[in-house]
Amino acid sequence: MTDAPQTLRDRLEGAGLQAIELLTVALGLRLGLYVALRDEPATALTLARRAGIGERYAREWLEQQAVAGFLTHADGLFGLPDEHARALLDAEDPTFVGGTPRTSAATAAMLDVVVEAYRSGAGVSFGAYGPEFRAGLGSNNRREYANHLGTWMAAIPDLRSPARIADVGCGEGWSSLALAAAFATAAVDGIDLDESSVFAARRHAAERGLADRVSFHLRDAADPGLAGRYDLVCAFETIHDMGDPIGALRAMRGLRAADGTVLVVDERCGDRFDPAAADERERYMYGYSVLHCLPVSVGDAPTPEQSAATGTCMRASVFTDYALAAGFESVDVLDIEHEQWRFYCLT
Repeated sequence: MTDAPQTLRDRLEGAGLQAIELLTVALGLRLGLYVALRDEPATALTLARRAGIGERYAREWLEQQAVAGFLTHADGLFGLPDEHARALLDAEDPTFVGGTPRTSAATAAMLDVVVEAYRSGAGVSFGAYGPEFRAGLGSNNRREYANHLGTWMAAIPDLRSPARIADVGCGEGWSSLALAAAFATAAVDGIDLDESSVFAARRHAAERGLADRVSFHLRDAADPGLAGRYDLVCAFETIHDMGDPIGALRAMRGLRAADGTVLVVDERCGDRFDPAAADERERYMYGYSVLHCLPVSVGDAPTPEQSAATGTCMRASVFTDYALAAGFESVDVLDIEHEQWRFYCLT
């Protein structure tokens, strides 16, 4: 046991290096520095002029990025490798990871608020994490929807081409737009209670020329006016954040038409809490649960005591209990391999 403090020190120092480099990437994204480097390499002075920042700041950031291995350096010019450009800037590229620095920086900026939530037992609203968190989360998920959603839909048993689709907790709308792409004749309604997300989703639909088939609504999915309308009802990576997941699932059951399908996509974690068996993905989920998902879940209920307070690591057994309590008769886990998500078909 004598080497345990040294091991922990090494681990935390390594994590500190990764964290600080992640924040420098977030800085580069916010300032448009990677965009300014994409087409051709630059000196510090050239980058400063392209991006509208101070030359001394440009030089320090460029040197740090080169030392970190994110940029190349030769003959005084700093360049952005194509594979790094795609990973940081092309939101529908399979390698895209540009949302992660944005959500990490936005989460770190909320630490004082989260500290007070822990002390008081109160929650934190999703909107409090700001536009960088919302856009970063949406962009990372966008990559998954753009590249894989059609395959997921094909794995749903007996799913006929739906005429109307509801996307509950749609966020910035990337899942809704991908559903419209997968089902070319379907009308898609994205439903969310976060005003900023709905406004962003409407903008994305208009930019893609899909506003005629994809509509976004600042509305409660439990609204009786929506009942029984939909052949397919979906919720992507949102149930674990809800203060009342049973109520949300009950609302989804009410949205479906008589022969409709309900699909919930949410976190894949171990079947039970077991620190010895937890992998890096579960560690990642728990980190976000501590700093974001649990505070948001507590804040999503009228009072903290009324929240289910699920957290990110929603075990399959916990979700099944929620679904049965909401009135579903069975929960089938679809045979879809994904490192982060499980796919639940509810009947």
